Amino acid sequence: MARFDIGFVNSLEIAGSMAPAEALFDLGLKYSMGRGVERNLVEAHKFFNLAALGGIEAAREYRKEISSEMSSDEIAEAQRCAREWMATIH
Repeated sequence: MARFDIGFVNSLEIAGSMAPAEALFDLGLKYSMGRGVERNLVEAHKFFNLAALGGIEAAREYRKEISSEMSSDEIAEAQRCAREWMATIH
């Protein structure tokens, strides 16, 4: 069975109206607050990390803020997921 990645679908839906980094930041916000998706700090951290790489300064602050609520294992998982995401688009 294929794994359905709602984050990927959401990024495609909003990418047309925003720059890619802004779309990733918006996904970070959604996952960090549970807006329209189940709250998931690993996913939020991943998307904030990707948005920060794209130049969104606020993403760095949000990533730092949610990191205080995450274990070191969760942060490592989020970083790994961000690297995997980057590998799929390059």
